[in-house]
Amino acid sequence: GIKERSATSIIAELGTDMESFETAAHLVSWAGLKPRNDESAGKIKGRRITHGNKQVKAVITEAAWAATRTKNTFFSERYHRIAARRGKKRALIAVGHSQLISVYLILSTGARYHELGAQYVQAKIERKRKNYLKAELQKLGFEVSLTKMQASAN
Repeated sequence: GIKERSATSIIAELGTDMESFETAAHLVSWAGLKPRNDESAGKIKGRRITHGNKQVKAVITEAAWAATRTKNTFFSERYHRIAARRGKKRALIAVGHSQLISVYLILSTGARYHELGAQYVQAKIERKRKNYLKAELQKLGFEVSLTKMQASAN
């Protein structure tokens, strides 16, 4: 989701040494992509992003827009999933947040980026649901083994 020009802008602002940020959350907060919760007497008054580094925020936001328009990628799927519930702008900030966390992990560990794909979240949800339902049946005293059904040809 981040091309060469955006990457050079991000590295120019952040540098390659991530030791100045304890965690990825510290970097996201410094960049101004962390939502704050304004709460008074138990009521949430607003959820806006914090002030931060304007250059990094602008580059990450632009990269997030580009990532949302790609096909069959994790960031595109994330955007569409969140935009359906929360709106396009909030989804865009969430994608930028995720991208900046990826940048932090890549720069701090030296690992290569691995695209998870559009089906990653759906597969994860299905796995969790299978495990939950299996555990519920075992709590009721049933012995459970899951096998995939063959598609019936009519």
